[in-house]
Amino acid sequence: MKKFLIITGCAAMVVAAVSCSNVRREEGRVYMPDMSYSRAYETYASTEALDKAGVFYNARPVEGTMARGDMAGYPYKNDSAGYAMSVNVKSPLDPATVDMKEAERLYLVNCGICHGTKLDGNGPLWKGGDGPFPNAPRNLLTDPVVANMAEGTMFHSLTYGRNTMGSYASQLNTKQRWEVIAYVKMKQAQGKTTVATPAAADSTKATTTTGK
Repeated sequence: MKKFLIITGCAAMVVAAVSCSNVRREEGRVYMPDMSYSRAYETYASTEALDKAGVFYNARPVEGTMARGDMAGYPYKNDSAGYAMSVNVKSPLDPATVDMKEAERLYLVNCGICHGTKLDGNGPLWKGGDGPFPNAPRNLLTDPVVANMAEGTMFHSLTYGRNTMGSYASQLNTKQRWEVIAYVKMKQAQGKTTVATPAAADSTKATTTTGK
């Protein structure tokens, strides 16, 4: 019995030694290798080599995708038809629930440099004509175009850019853009109230004088 165990043990060792010496040289096959091994891209690197290899890469996410936790995307494309249709888009945010302090901060960080802290178009880049910017930014309170612009059109302009203003889609997510618009609309409404109040007072004064 003892000899049988010794022989069996020796045979097992021989089999193990032979198996270990048989090194596998074939790497095998991978299902969907592009998902297993990602391509490394350098920021701002030329994609010419990729194009020649038949690989399409434009450094942009797939159309229709959105960031995790972001709000539903904007339905219109950056063309004349999309701009015209944007007037029908309403903000998904209730102004009463918007944190206006945070919305103001977002405005000052991203918009104040051009449109000014008072929304009067006199930011540091314009500075009454003494700044480095050659064209005066729009006055968000009194400009006849912007002062009456629909929320959706504002969102379209923030998302894609308009005229000399570039896109802010990479700086502000969907919710933040709507928050900035809510802040601008609030300040516009306050401006209209301020303008209307003196006019009403003058009208009352005139009526009282006539009565006398």
